[in-house]
Amino acid sequence: MPKTRARPSAKSETKNTSAREVRPSRLGRPAWSGSISFGLVNIPIKLYSAVRNKDVRFHLLHDKDKSRLQEKLYCPVDQEEVSRQDVVKGFEISKNNHVVVSQEEINSLAPKATHTIELMNVVDIHQIDPMYFDQPYYVLPDERAEKAYALLLEALRSSEKGVVAKFVMRNKEHIGVLRPIKNVLCMEIMHFADELISVRDLDLPAITGTRDAEVKMARQLLDSLASDFEPEKLHDDYREALLTLIQKKAEGEEIVTQPEKETNEPEVIDLMEALKKSVVQAQQRQKNHKAA
Repeated sequence: MPKTRARPSAKSETKNTSAREVRPSRLGRPAWSGSISFGLVNIPIKLYSAVRNKDVRFHLLHDKDKSRLQEKLYCPVDQEEVSRQDVVKGFEISKNNHVVVSQEEINSLAPKATHTIELMNVVDIHQIDPMYFDQPYYVLPDERAEKAYALLLEALRSSEKGVVAKFVMRNKEHIGVLRPIKNVLCMEIMHFADELISVRDLDLPAITGTRDAEVKMARQLLDSLASDFEPEKLHDDYREALLTLIQKKAEGEEIVTQPEKETNEPEVIDLMEALKKSVVQAQQRQKNHKAA
């Protein structure tokens, strides 16, 4: 059990509470542990997933007795079940033609797990397109690494910068950007450049023909919808409705589905007229919201 320490002053507490705002006990087990190589300074840290997947998942059950079904491997050529011991990996190079690669060959090419996050170069966060971001992790210091951790955090926060980094996790090489979020460091795992589909590869029609008056009205509509970003007000309505349905069925309540009403095709109107009506509706919604 760690020793009890004296409470820091208000000024020092602002800088040294960075790791304590996110409690590891609430984040489960760390996804990765190692250290950040910050010049000659070594900072032992742990990565904790910053996202908790809340998708509603179902098991497949036998309709007859509601027992859970098992998935089995089946060979359509031999028409028989195949044991996992008799399975090899193959990469399809053309239709129904595979190159077989053994697990030993795959393991021989796997990147060496160094347990070190190598800082590569410092960048302006705003230079990175959000499309590159894949999975965020909280980066928390290990014991006795809080001072060095706080130093790196404050240096990045005060300079409004991030650090592109490289490390190996679960036998795969990752790139990411280490950046401050409030009072904690975050590692944003990123896609490699060749994983993103270029806009040049999209079959886009020529986007022309906009008029200045239409653009002005469209911007006015956007301005009428402007507000601060409040993610806590955004909800997955489908997931919440599905969980409510499950809860009601678990409590024995009978569920009756109402038939959907037929909807008529939307009337095609002039673009400028549609923009004007949209602006009026948006302004009315804002008035109602303020009055409520």
